[in-house]
Amino acid sequence: MGFFSKDIKTLDDLFVHTLRDIYYAEKEISKALPDMIDKATNPMLRKGFEKHLEETMGHIANVEQVFEMHGVKAKAVRCPAIDGILEEANEVTGDIDDKQVLDAALIAAAQAVEHYEMTRYGTLIEWAKQLGRSDCAAVLKTNLDQEKAADRKLTDLAESKINLAAAE
Repeated sequence: MGFFSKDIKTLDDLFVHTLRDIYYAEKEISKALPDMIDKATNPMLRKGFEKHLEETMGHIANVEQVFEMHGVKAKAVRCPAIDGILEEANEVTGDIDDKQVLDAALIAAAQAVEHYEMTRYGTLIEWAKQLGRSDCAAVLKTNLDQEKAADRKLTDLAESKINLAAAE
């Protein structure tokens, strides 16, 4: 089923489709993070990625909970957007020899992922509210809040250390 599929007729259909999209995205992110952890040379960046991997596993569980609360099967639908973001991250970070530049590239890649997730969760929360599912919105907000916090930490690390080291 494509995003603009004729199978999407209601806001509820769109909500479920987008929930399946973020479910796929979180699972793919959980597969990509170990490689990012291995590539990171800055100890604080590595630790941040390790923490975010733990959070991502919680995000997957939270999305599964929302599926259950909403009465639909937890199922992933392929998301070309996250596939592209992760593919670009691999390409950009694949051949960088300078460790500080590599860490800067890893932060940029991680922030592209975070911004995608924040967009999806923000949309899902608003749709859940419109559908009278404030219970689902509350669970999704937990994920959104963690994504925003991760993005802030990445920005702080980039601005205070990583980008400065990469520029030398």
